[in-house]
Amino acid sequence: MTVVLPREVPVQLQSFLALDFGLKRTGVATGNRLLRSATPRGTIQAEGDARFAQIAARIGEWAPDALVVGIPFHPDGAAHENTRRAQRFSRQLQGRFGLPVFEVDERYSTTEALQAGARDADAAAACIILEQFLRTLS
Repeated sequence: MTVVLPREVPVQLQSFLALDFGLKRTGVATGNRLLRSATPRGTIQAEGDARFAQIAARIGEWAPDALVVGIPFHPDGAAHENTRRAQRFSRQLQGRFGLPVFEVDERYSTTEALQAGARDADAAAACIILEQFLRTLS
């Protein structure tokens, strides 16, 4: 699971659920390859297994072909503790749900959401992450 190039995302994967991972809140968005747009779907305010139960409900509701997870980095691209936490979260998602998981560099997504006036910055950040991912697809 790494930042992907368009040729690495099989064409049969059409719908995606994106997650903006946080320790206490996880933003959610859905989108699809055809429209190349995403819609914010709220924020999960839970930790640990409670978070995964709510993610399972979202997967059941939206039936995505794959998941997209934002991975934070320092402005210079260096990894930090939250980078490793988000990568671990990605691995857990893949193990629990058996869906392909794609990681996207999400530097500044929450800042961008806040600057745009988002009422739910976490869900808006997930939307930004997913739209960034969708733009890379061929």
